[in-house]
Amino acid sequence: MTIPLFFDLLGVFFFAVSGSLLAARRGFDIVGSFLLAGMTGFGGGIVRDLILGVVPTAFVNPFYFIPPAIATLLVYFVAPGVQRLVRPLLIFDAAGLALFCTSGTIKALEAGMNPFSATLLGVTSAVGGGLIRDVIANKTPSIFDPHDIYAVPAMMGSGLIAMLWMLGIRGWTWELGVTAVVFALRILSLKLDWRVPKAVGPWHHDTQLR
Repeated sequence: MTIPLFFDLLGVFFFAVSGSLLAARRGFDIVGSFLLAGMTGFGGGIVRDLILGVVPTAFVNPFYFIPPAIATLLVYFVAPGVQRLVRPLLIFDAAGLALFCTSGTIKALEAGMNPFSATLLGVTSAVGGGLIRDVIANKTPSIFDPHDIYAVPAMMGSGLIAMLWMLGIRGWTWELGVTAVVFALRILSLKLDWRVPKAVGPWHHDTQLR
């Protein structure tokens, strides 16, 4: 069990828990909960690996199926009330977002991608699982929610990892530090209701776009 593998599995677990929690809120059965947990945990990583032209890690290493199974059982036995699961869902999703934006960027850089492309792929890794989860559960994806800045912390984290890589600053302690910063930014954005400007400026509010 290497440190990169541990962090990757931890990210899968956090995203998988968020998937199972949403499945519980939607009234899915335990099989649906497991499937949504797996799709959420693997989604971003699979997209990342396909773009890199390699076999998705989740299909190579059987350890990757353990976190969704644990997440499904955890939600089944521990979750106290489906209607009260919004806050835990957001916290676990934030943790998965933070872990995957760093691990995805690093994997892209190790594969030889330039820092800009690696940053984009890191963001894709981070938001991919949540996007798949929300679409399957018939929920407006957080990345498209005008009242949320879902992708912004991931962009900042991926960009920071790429910048450190160019400066020759590497190591799991730095990666963990960036992960903690992304997680903190995501939680603060939820608590303080941070937003980004809409696609149309406020001076166009009386103009109907065609």
